[in-house]
Amino acid sequence: MQAYVSGDAEAFNELFRRYAPLLGRVLRRFTMGPDPIADLVQQTFLQLHRARFDFRPGSELRPWLMTIAFNLARERLRRNKRRPETGIDASVDGSLASPPHEQMRFETRRDLSMALERLPHEQREVVRLHFIEELSFEEIGTKVGATAGAVRVRAHRGYTALRKLLSPRSSSGESDIDQETGS
Repeated sequence: MQAYVSGDAEAFNELFRRYAPLLGRVLRRFTMGPDPIADLVQQTFLQLHRARFDFRPGSELRPWLMTIAFNLARERLRRNKRRPETGIDASVDGSLASPPHEQMRFETRRDLSMALERLPHEQREVVRLHFIEELSFEEIGTKVGATAGAVRVRAHRGYTALRKLLSPRSSSGESDIDQETGS
């Protein structure tokens, strides 16, 4: 990233080659179809280019890039939700209408995001790295400075807490979750 900020055009190509596939895998969880994913990856790198001088030397690029991508994905979901629907002529083939499960998928993603925010930082970070970024427990351990076993324990506790938070009967069960997560 430092080389790119300094004006090395080839450094951008290397960043794209290295991070575009990862962004595609991560953004696949937020969108439907390959076209929106490709658009979001391109928009992410456009934002990276625009904000390249804001990048702090010595910082990690991956979390910064993921934050840009997640913000763009959330913005797109919000924009799609706000977009007014138009009526469909009864004579038009109903297969062109968007699937009814899209709204349910959006709500599930929103609920998951809110539940993740309620986890303690250590559990949230491990779950994010394992589930969203698809890193192994060994890779996560190296990244967060813990053993693979400790990371597995954090992940297990985080996933257990998420299951409780997302279960239909847990709408008022905060005390159980707070005890489970150690809050």
